[in-house]
Amino acid sequence: MNAHWPVELADGDVMLRPIRQRDHRAWMEVNRRNREWLRPWEATLPPPTPGHLPARRPTFRQMVRHLRGEAGAGRMLPFVVEYRGRLVGQLTVSGITWGSMCAGHIGYWIDRAVAGRGVMPTGVALVTDHCFFTLGLHRLEICVRPENLPSRRVAEKLGYREEGVRPRYLHIDGAWRDHLVYALTAEEVPNGLLTRWHALRSSPPSPSLTE
Repeated sequence: MNAHWPVELADGDVMLRPIRQRDHRAWMEVNRRNREWLRPWEATLPPPTPGHLPARRPTFRQMVRHLRGEAGAGRMLPFVVEYRGRLVGQLTVSGITWGSMCAGHIGYWIDRAVAGRGVMPTGVALVTDHCFFTLGLHRLEICVRPENLPSRRVAEKLGYREEGVRPRYLHIDGAWRDHLVYALTAEEVPNGLLTRWHALRSSPPSPSLTE
């Protein structure tokens, strides 16, 4: 049993809440409308090894059931992202590990129609603070394809450090793809990442930080 799940996190017009079965229609609509926008960055299933049947992508119902089970076990935080009350994306903290590591990975996608409004940086800042100061994790990573400039900007604007390349890290868009690793530890944001993000947004824009 996970004492910190389910949970809702909000800041202004942005809310993170647990994904649920009744999100099916809205989730599918956003995915269909953004098919070409999302396809180059979506995880795919590698070809089966000899003697094994090919794996099948889960249905939405199966995906939600799996995510909720992992959340209940404390291994994952599966959120949808709402902007002004409308579902516009998904943000998941996965691979949560305790013991001597206390770490997790953040993954996300967003509706192209609201990209550039600070929605996803706000969501990542919210979940980062929750992981560090409520759950007690020590380190978070964001792994992004080098070509995925919008996702890289989210990590960089928030101050996640680029640590290097993981060759052929994940099967994305039909092949094993290299990923850049961005990381942050709790000691680097003693006053919270959301506070830093608000301060950054209120300061004069820098050409390197514009969306």
